[in-house]
Amino acid sequence: MNEANVTFLGAGNIATAIIGGLIKEGFSAARITAADPREDQLALIGHLKVKTSLDNIEAIQGADVVILSVKPDVVADVATSIAPAIVDAPPLVISVAAGVTTTSLCTWLGGDVPVVRCMPNTPAIVRLGATGMIANARVSVEQRQQAEEILGAVGLCVWMETDAQLDAVTALTGSGPAYFFYLMESMQAAGIRLGLNPQICRQLVEQTALGAATMVVESDASPDELRRQVTSKGGTTEAALDKLHDKDFSSVVGSAIDAAYRRSIELSKTPD
Repeated sequence: MNEANVTFLGAGNIATAIIGGLIKEGFSAARITAADPREDQLALIGHLKVKTSLDNIEAIQGADVVILSVKPDVVADVATSIAPAIVDAPPLVISVAAGVTTTSLCTWLGGDVPVVRCMPNTPAIVRLGATGMIANARVSVEQRQQAEEILGAVGLCVWMETDAQLDAVTALTGSGPAYFFYLMESMQAAGIRLGLNPQICRQLVEQTALGAATMVVESDASPDELRRQVTSKGGTTEAALDKLHDKDFSSVVGSAIDAAYRRSIELSKTPD
């Protein structure tokens, strides 16, 4: 992998996170190119010492891996524009755009191209991301390993078998951090309402979230088992959980994830 040349088309947050993760894993910055039409965006990654370009076609010359790290609404334009330049020797193309299927990507890229579609989430910025991936039949075993090493530089990555499964990953973990942020936001607001200092309240909620997540990761017990362990009969936790149960909290969360899943499918049905 360290001998591969990797080009990022789009130099936003996710691209910056992955580039930073690769470099921390020992990947040579000299083999990484980042392209973006905005000079100010490229300036933001200057500290990473990678090659930069304002021109996508120039940037992909000699690339073994091309990562489409642009917004979903411009993936078609970017992929179509580079298709003539990769027809003779297609690189591995990795897309991080939500809702863009492997079929659409292959169509825009000109057909017989190895494509990996993936869905990272924003904790990739702190190298604690969770990424689902799917490969088309053109992707070799070596290229699958390359994709794993690239996305693994910013956290957990797992392979899916269908685009539908990746839509589910999008709903669960792609959008998932926002669910936890919303819960933390609501907890902080409640604490402030009860008279706690806002700064102290934030610290307490942050540490509680970190501690709870760490317990789940490091324990053999499931989340429901840990919940039962911390819930004393007739205690404060039970009183709070009873209120959540009255509001059908589990169904609300499930409905929210269902809505995100349906929206991911809708986005993937955008005409080619």
